Formats: sequence, structure tokens, C-alpha cells
Amino acid sequence: MYRRKEGNQLSFDDFFLPFGGKLSGDNRWVKLADLIPWDELEHHYASQFSKGFGAPAKPFRMALGALIIKERLQVTDEELVEQIKENPYLQFFLGLEGFQFEAPFDPSMMVYFRRRLPEKTINDCNERIVRHGKQQIAQNKQGDNDDPDDGDGSVPAALERPSQDAKAPKRHQGILLIDATCVPSDIRYPTDLSLLNEARETTEKLIDEMHKQVRDVFGHKPRTNQRQARRQFLAVAKKKRPRLSKIRKAIGQQLRHLARNLSSIDALIACGARVLAAGRHWYRKLLVISELVRQQKILYHSDTRSIQGRIVSLTQPHIRPIVRGKTRNNVEFGAKISISVSGDGFAFLDRLSWDPYNEGEDLKSQVRTFHRRHGFYPKVVCADQIYRTRSNRALCMRHGIRLSGPRLGRPKNDPDLVAAEKKIALDDQRQRNGVEGKFGQGKRRFGLGLVREKLAETSGCTIAMNLLVMNLEKLLELLFVLIAIFQGLLMVCIASKRRPTLLISSGLSLATC
Repeated sequence: MYRRKEGNQLSFDDFFLPFGGKLSGDNRWVKLADLIPWDELEHHYASQFSKGFGAPAKPFRMALGALIIKERLQVTDEELVEQIKENPYLQFFLGLEGFQFEAPFDPSMMVYFRRRLPEKTINDCNERIVRHGKQQIAQNKQGDNDDPDDGDGSVPAALERPSQDAKAPKRHQGILLIDATCVPSDIRYPTDLSLLNEARETTEKLIDEMHKQVRDVFGHKPRTNQRQARRQFLAVAKKKRPRLSKIRKAIGQQLRHLARNLSSIDALIACGARVLAAGRHWYRKLLVISELVRQQKILYHSDTRSIQGRIVSLTQPHIRPIVRGKTRNNVEFGAKISISVSGDGFAFLDRLSWDPYNEGEDLKSQVRTFHRRHGFYPKVVCADQIYRTRSNRALCMRHGIRLSGPRLGRPKNDPDLVAAEKKIALDDQRQRNGVEGKFGQGKRRFGLGLVREKLAETSGCTIAMNLLVMNLEKLLELLFVLIAIFQGLLMVCIASKRRPTLLISSGLSLATC
């Protein structure tokens, strides 16, 4: 059944606003803003700028808040600004004093925000936000229990607290989950032939720009054989499965064309042409192309197929191939990161590198970082096989930490002991699935599946920001669960005419009447 209403063309002047000019305190952005220590983070951000020179920068809350909104909503910079213009809750989250129809900043400012908040700063903010968020949730637990006197002269039920022995710091507490993964960047799949063809086309454009500067002195433009080189490239690129001999021949042809073009650029520079006069980006590209030609010549004249610092993108020369050995993608192109996840589900970025490395070497620093964050060592470290080296085992044994996985040496003859060890290993593997879940959440729900930023510093900021937003989602989830539990408890107690009491034990919240 459908009932048609007359006058569906509603004017925006007649639209009813239910909140009457005031924001709702139950909104997710309002709750999220309370979980972030803005004043504490502002002090560190302000120290990066001069007090007497330059135009005033945007506030820290606006810069960090804009990055949080972007990663949480997964929108572009342009769409982010439009969302902020339309949503008063987002403007409150950015720290604006009132609603305004104008955009608080231009979309191009997002690049400067990412540059001013590097990976190290975001990691520090992540730790401070998690620590402050936990304190806020604990205060909300205590505040929800403090209900006023009901008039019968009785005192409200006191919040039960742990004993002094439970509050004393312990040597080992909690679980540390560690692992590494690759965060792919937004580049096309590189091949040697396609990279050389792109480099050749770039040098041809550079020759055209430089020849304009010394046309009267140099004479005719240097010969580049552009059409011939293009035909040679397409003769192999258009084939579905070209032979290796054909590919090698085409690579040699492109290398010879590039060598001629680079010699022509040197001749133009000798006549007075300047690369920087054509543009700063041309100088950067010329340096990348020179290194690419050097690497490809070594690979062309030798039997090896790998070289240190291999360039796979002319526009993003910092990206390196990361061999992962996965079924889906054997090689990925992007940054390799090592993260640690605490037992309560909060993730932290411990290392980010554009060059491949052995993640097993990070266990020592990750254990020390866990001690710095929490004041004690973990009781158990759950990691995969690559972390179970002899040096890592010795470190864990020295600090009284149990490292997951089977022990070294022959298995015991006692079948009960072997069964107990297998059960412990199975439980550790189930615990370690938490860090894999964080990778899946970051790559499917947030932006770790494909980083679209082009610079190394902005990409590092985006990767660290994704982990920060994941922790904010965890804090917001815990806060809403606490509110839902207390509201349900309150309804049950009202029905039974009893006073609610909130008990806290072993870090878990338990509501009871």
C-alpha cells in the first residue's frame, strides 16, 4: 500500500530542526570529542611554529580533527570540506564556536595538515588519546554509579574498588600481540619495460622544455627518435605473453634511447639551459630517471634480477617491492609496518619502513615500548614463527616473559605434558588472531588497503592516522557499551525498585542491582 502526499516539493525554509539550535549530547562526534585531550596535544603542536613570523596556522584541533574525520568517513579532501560545511557536529568536533556556512579551510590545506603532523607526532597522539580515553571511560563508570539520594535518608551504594594489593604495579600483566604487514600504495604494477618507456617519454618532454631556452645558441632540437621508440615499445607491450628474449631486446632498445636523451640533456645544459627553469619537478624526475637507468643497466648486463633500492615508480621513488610470499600477492609495493596490539584491543604503530626488513628484529623494541607505555612487561607475547629466534627467546626468558610457540629441543615423553603444551599453543594462536583482525579492519574498513597519498611523509601520516582512528573506534565502542549496560541496568532496577550498583573487577565492568 502506498499513500501519496501532496506538496512533496518542500522548501528548505519550512524544514523543521528538532534540536532547536542545540547539539545533542548523545551524538557520536560529541562523545568522540570528549575522548581526546585537545589541550594536552595542543601544547606539543604549537611548539613546531614560530611565535613572531609567518601567517597564523590553523589550530591543532582543526588539523587533527580534519584528519580523523577523513579517515573515519573514508572521503576525499574535497568531499571532506563539503561534509564539514553541511554538518554542525563536524564543525563542533573541529573546535568551531558556532555553525558557519563557509568552509573553515580549503581542501588543499589537508596536504599541509599531513605534513605538519608526521608519523612520530601521530603515534604520540595515539598513545595520549588511548590513555586519556581509558581514564574518561573509568570516570564515566564511576559517575554513572553516583546517583542522588532517593529521599529515604539512605546513602547511595559506593563503587567497589580494587584493594591496595590489586592496585600495586605488577611485574607482568597482559598480552602483547605483534605482527607485520605491507600497506600497498596506489601505483600501477611496475615492469622494467613500462618504467623505461615512461622515463623515455619524460626525457623527451624535458628536452622540449630545455631547448626553448637555448634555441638561438644550440640550433635544431636534438634527435630523440620518438616514433621509433614508441613502436618498439608497443610491439612487445601489446602482446599477451611475449617471450623473454623479446622483452630483453625491447629493454635494451629503450635503454639506448634513454642514454641518447640523457646525453642530449647534458649538451643542452652545457649550452646554458637550466633544468630548474623548466620547473622544480623536472629536476627531481631527472634524478630519479638517472638512478633508474643505472639500476636497469646493471640488471640488463648481469644475471641477477634484484638490486638494492629498486625503483618501481617514477612519481613515488621511495616505494620499494616488499616480498610477502602470500597466496594472493607474492610481491606488494608500499610501506612495511610493524604493529603491536595490547590485550584490551588497542593497536600501536611501532615501525614504518619503505625498505624491506626482517620483522623478527622488532620484538626487543616492542617489548621495551610496552613496558614504557604500561609500566610493566607483558606476561605473554603472541607472535608467529619468524619472531621465535634464539635471541628473542633469550630476551623473553631474561625478563620472565612467555613467548608463544613450541619450545626448542625434543618433545617430552609425558603425554599429559605434551597435550598441555599443545593446548597452550592453540590458545596462543587464537589470541594472535587479534592482530590479524586489526590488519583486516584497517585494510577493509579504513585506508590501509590502499594508500593514495603520493609523498613519503604524507603516506606515513595517513598510515599512523588509520591506527589512531581504529583506537578511537574502540574507545567509542567501549563508551557506548557502558552506556547501554547502565541504561539496561537502570530499567531493570526501576522495575524491581532497587538501587543500581556498578562493580569494577579485574578491568571488566559488571552491572548488578
